[in-house]
Amino acid sequence: MDDDRPLSGIRVLDLTNVLAGPYCSYHLMLLGAEIIKIERPGDGDLARSLGPEPALNRAATGASFLAQNAGKKSVELDLKDPGDRAVFEGLVTTADVLLENFRAGVLARIGYDEDVLRALNPRLIYCAISGFGQTGPMRAAPAYDQIIQGLSGMMSVTGTPETAPLRVGFPVSDTVGGLVAAMSIAAALAGRARTGAGVFLDVSMLETSLSAMGWAASNYLVSGVTPEPMGDQNATAAPSGTFHAADGPINIAANRQTQFETLCRLIDRPDLAVDERYADREARKRHRAALNDEINTALGRRPALEWERLLAGAGVPAARILTVPQAVALEQLDERGFFTDLPFPADPHRTLRVSGNGVLFDGAPLRPTGPPPLLGEHNAEFKGATEEVTAP
Repeated sequence: MDDDRPLSGIRVLDLTNVLAGPYCSYHLMLLGAEIIKIERPGDGDLARSLGPEPALNRAATGASFLAQNAGKKSVELDLKDPGDRAVFEGLVTTADVLLENFRAGVLARIGYDEDVLRALNPRLIYCAISGFGQTGPMRAAPAYDQIIQGLSGMMSVTGTPETAPLRVGFPVSDTVGGLVAAMSIAAALAGRARTGAGVFLDVSMLETSLSAMGWAASNYLVSGVTPEPMGDQNATAAPSGTFHAADGPINIAANRQTQFETLCRLIDRPDLAVDERYADREARKRHRAALNDEINTALGRRPALEWERLLAGAGVPAARILTVPQAVALEQLDERGFFTDLPFPADPHRTLRVSGNGVLFDGAPLRPTGPPPLLGEHNAEFKGATEEVTAP
């Protein structure tokens, strides 16, 4: 369905590095956009050298790069070189979107501020992702994902009272920032279809992280209640969190009264459902520790998978806690076509498996249009036939 994808015919110039920006453009690619990844000559995107396999890192095909750059085109441009600047400016005139994730003001300092870009292409949608946005006293401060996790308050609510603050186990601030940027670009393209005018999108990872924190931020904003780290427990309900079956942990979220009553019946503890200490949600939250002890004792009679099937089958949300290898092996993902197998860049003996976006369009997954590019693989297409690219 390549020609039928929502962003088919849209050209994106992607000047981004590492995660937030490349993750954004990966999702635009899945939606059908042509992504021209502009990379620094010689070494390219820093993510090319990041990953658990040193040989891949040396070959500029690190796992971190491969995970979010399938289906893109790579061209090497030095934006301080007059010839490469001319190529870049020519590409700007043909582009629908320019995406960058430099610190605020970096692109302007090399001669490409919003006014210059708008003069080259009045219809251009210019999206800048940065740690703190393009305005404000922190605009020029450097930021990586963990910096934003800490400043947003996210780390203060991650872990237990004894272990917090803890970093979330993956770069969630980068990821959320990239998703919000992709959503905003899609919205801006829809707006341009009506107005004909481009727009400047200023994406702050600090703000997108706070926006994504939901109740942890809103409870304070609305009620003045400072959120506290709850470990593996859900602060909004009980019993809701991680429990312990005979062979390992299991998550159970009996957030509704009917779910709690069903849980009590299925673990052969109907008495808990009529105990005044557990009469309603607020009472159960007050007596969470005692209730959890009772439930854990009952769960210890069976393995987690049996409880998962029994509880989920009766409408009580429950599931084992899996490792990443176990999660990616779930039959559910194969059934929906979440993963795509691609040729491995510069290695015919390997296959690269990459993820989709979790959305089916009329029942069909959106798959990458090709493998991740080698550094400068598309130089000839955009810089002229004299350019050659050799595999590392």
